[in-house]
Amino acid sequence: MSAIASVTLEVPDPTAADAFYAAAFGLGARVGLRGSVAPTTGFRGFTLSLVVSQPSTVDLLVGAALDGGATALKPPKKGFWGYGGVVRAPDGTIWKVATSSKKDSGPATREIDAIVLLLGVADVKASKRFYADRGLAVAKSFGSKYVEFEAPASSVKLALYGRGALAKDAGVPPDGSGARRIAIVGDAEPFTDPDGFAWEAGR
Repeated sequence: MSAIASVTLEVPDPTAADAFYAAAFGLGARVGLRGSVAPTTGFRGFTLSLVVSQPSTVDLLVGAALDGGATALKPPKKGFWGYGGVVRAPDGTIWKVATSSKKDSGPATREIDAIVLLLGVADVKASKRFYADRGLAVAKSFGSKYVEFEAPASSVKLALYGRGALAKDAGVPPDGSGARRIAIVGDAEPFTDPDGFAWEAGR
């Protein structure tokens, strides 16, 4: 296994979700949708991050999401690491839009530099070993707090964060149960990781 080809979000209304994501983010083939009404409550244990080049692009994309019916969890603001905000899409998926830059270098665009899937895990070191054993190369690692894996530019990046820390970063309580409502599409045989995230083989 070398990378995530795409992620599939399981949503109650794929037509409505498709319209929302096309208008808000324009994600293309890296994020797919399929219908599901599997019960789920609270935090689903993951977030998706859109990495962009400058604050004005963060504001543009967050504004488009809010205009499309998303809920603000954390309004965009400057932080130690850069500038970003967090929204919950109408289907319940949590999205962070962020940049490492604190100043604009040009007009706002809708260009997304990277998509990162962050999994909130019970044991970061154990999950790091699990994925490394399956062929993912570690790009960044901060002990038991955060791990990011290498990925081609065209792929969705995978990162691991402690569940509580990820929920705090998203601005939501850490409790949740039921379906994850996400499937991760890769280039290996299907499996489920130690935290219950399902991987599917790419077609």
